[in-house]
Amino acid sequence: MKVHLETLSQNPPQSFSMMFDPRLSDLFFWHFHPEYELVYIEASQGTRHVGNHISTYHQSDLVLIGSNIPHLNFDYGLQTDYRKVVLHLKPSFVTDSLANVPELAGIELLFQRAKQGIAFKGALKAIIGTRLFAMKTQTPFDRYLQVLSVLEELAQASEYELLHSEPVESRYGAKEQKRLQRIYAFVDQNYTRKIPLEEVAAHCFLTKEAFCRYFKKHTTYTFTEFLNRYRITHAKRELLAGRSSSEACFLSGFESLSYFNRIFKKVTRETPSGFAKRSRGDRFSKFKPHR
Repeated sequence: MKVHLETLSQNPPQSFSMMFDPRLSDLFFWHFHPEYELVYIEASQGTRHVGNHISTYHQSDLVLIGSNIPHLNFDYGLQTDYRKVVLHLKPSFVTDSLANVPELAGIELLFQRAKQGIAFKGALKAIIGTRLFAMKTQTPFDRYLQVLSVLEELAQASEYELLHSEPVESRYGAKEQKRLQRIYAFVDQNYTRKIPLEEVAAHCFLTKEAFCRYFKKHTTYTFTEFLNRYRITHAKRELLAGRSSSEACFLSGFESLSYFNRIFKKVTRETPSGFAKRSRGDRFSKFKPHR
């Protein structure tokens, strides 16, 4: 399983690069990189995991991720068809190309917000997605102009969600990031069963007490809080697939239905059955013919 600091090579050198329909659905690719990332994906539903934020997107997602914020590939675990395009922007594009240019001040503010992670909403997602895919056949110069145009439109957007209340600062070096990646990969492989603290601590070559201090310091969550949030994300998938609350509970690694219901409501502010009913209703309404 590959989880690491991603190095993005560009030949010839460019201020940004793009990937069209990369296929990583079978790979748990928890990674970070200096480049800012704008990702658009069309899929029935999937996991949005950026920094400490874990949630589920439906139909499509458009997210701008700041420099060195760890994140999971948005197509991880997808078993249905999907389309995806990823734009990576060098930090120098932000610091050199945008600085002290009054006409680009809005885009500069956009990248300041990107330090918290931004998920865009509404009709804008599909509009930007279409424009990103269209860049596949454009010349480098035309792409550059289109990237600026897309960023300006995102800077003017009013429908968006900041994924963290504060900027996600990369306070730690590659060694610390790799240890966290190792923990997240372990959780992904084992979340369906009971994970004793001693086991995950030993996996990181730490004592139980040292691991608890380390994880809380680096993620702001206790390990149990993080694991519960991760399991809730997978429980949402099971509910959307038509599973009952009881089935979703045990398939996502919870051992008690009452505990599952309590944690689900704490994390999502609704019950599992309420989430399933609302989500299925939302999906149906999107395909309901207009009269």
